[in-house]
Amino acid sequence: MSRERVAVVGGGMLGSVVALRLARAGRDVTLYEAAPALGGLASAWQLGDVHWDRHYHVTLLSDSYLRAVLDELGLDSEIRWVETKTGSLFAGKVYSVSNTLEFLRFPPLSLIDKARLGFTIFYGSRVRNWRRLDVTRVEDWLVRWSGRKVFNRFWLPLLQSKLGDEYRVTSAAFIWATIQRLYAARRTGLKKELFGYVPGGYARILERLGAALAAAGVEVRLGAAVKTITTQREVQTEKGSETYDRVVVTTPSPLAARLIEGLSQTEAKAFARRYQGIVCVSILTRRPLQGFYVTYLHDPAPFTAVIEMSALVDPSQFGGRSLLYLPKYLPSDSPLFDRPDEEFAAEFLAALEKIYPEFDRSDVEAIKISRARQVFALSTLGYAQTVPPFDTSIERIHLISSAQIVNGTLNVNETIKLAEAGVEHLLGAQPVPDRLPSPGAART
Repeated sequence: MSRERVAVVGGGMLGSVVALRLARAGRDVTLYEAAPALGGLASAWQLGDVHWDRHYHVTLLSDSYLRAVLDELGLDSEIRWVETKTGSLFAGKVYSVSNTLEFLRFPPLSLIDKARLGFTIFYGSRVRNWRRLDVTRVEDWLVRWSGRKVFNRFWLPLLQSKLGDEYRVTSAAFIWATIQRLYAARRTGLKKELFGYVPGGYARILERLGAALAAAGVEVRLGAAVKTITTQREVQTEKGSETYDRVVVTTPSPLAARLIEGLSQTEAKAFARRYQGIVCVSILTRRPLQGFYVTYLHDPAPFTAVIEMSALVDPSQFGGRSLLYLPKYLPSDSPLFDRPDEEFAAEFLAALEKIYPEFDRSDVEAIKISRARQVFALSTLGYAQTVPPFDTSIERIHLISSAQIVNGTLNVNETIKLAEAGVEHLLGAQPVPDRLPSPGAART
């Protein structure tokens, strides 16, 4: 009896793990990826003479799904764990808010304001019924617990920098998921969360993952952009077409809706999620900034935050230099995605000079800009109630997409968690209740 032939469309971390699991379960798997390399948002690139991640990523001690995959690849034991520092820009000054004492001394907020803010975060870390938050506006929930003053001064700039005006229709599940991720280690008995990275970054992780795919018999087709998936499971690319017994699409759901022929109007609407994209400026510079892994910005700035990766990763990984990421989140249809690189570079470097007087652009050795229009689906009100299931109405064509993350933030660990739940569903296993409560159970 011949093995079931399965096409997996999308070679990011999500699609790669799905392909690996299906191949190890005895399927004959072909993995299609439009880019010239695996990884998607986790892919690496060349910045000057440094080969590192195209976007910023971090591993937490509590990232059990990611760490299980890293263990399979022989890399979990090599993770380097670091206690990092956090900064906050308020009224033109960067403050350290890396521990409780520094938070209590934080001048921009009064003692009462800090107490309300601290309680909001603590309370959010203890909430378990996230479905109630899915139908509550994030602004209403934060104002209820933090107060209007703290919301306007602390929360609002952060929400606007990440979500733009879409924060007005975003559910409280968005901020809850963020708090839950950062507090996961504390629930296991740790008083602080350590951040980790694999030496060599995701370039090394993806190299091992590619080798694992090859060893499992997966045929990886790079530079193979899928144009159409017919109702007969024919996968069409510019280089030809091939028909499979089953097709699994792991792209962002709006792209999946364009690829899959024959979806019902209801499905097409469910797939048409509102996405935020990112313009991410990577800067390789000879001198560090202030040693904060992340600096949150409460003052107006052209970017969302300052990520000083070399405050986490040993600078020897970057030839002794400092690597900075300056992300700017935008709606997927924003015209700014077409803005020339040199304009972004000039604006972002000028803003860095304003925030950090000691920063000198003459120290910059390389600067490069990444664009991705569909990074994460917005957690709009009632989101979990309308998420499409793993099965489409077309027989043996399936969707496993980051748009199905209903009770977490988009990160590599959550992506792998989704991949494992989706494969369990495809293989006929009983879904694990606390993994993905909505899509996996949608048709039971």
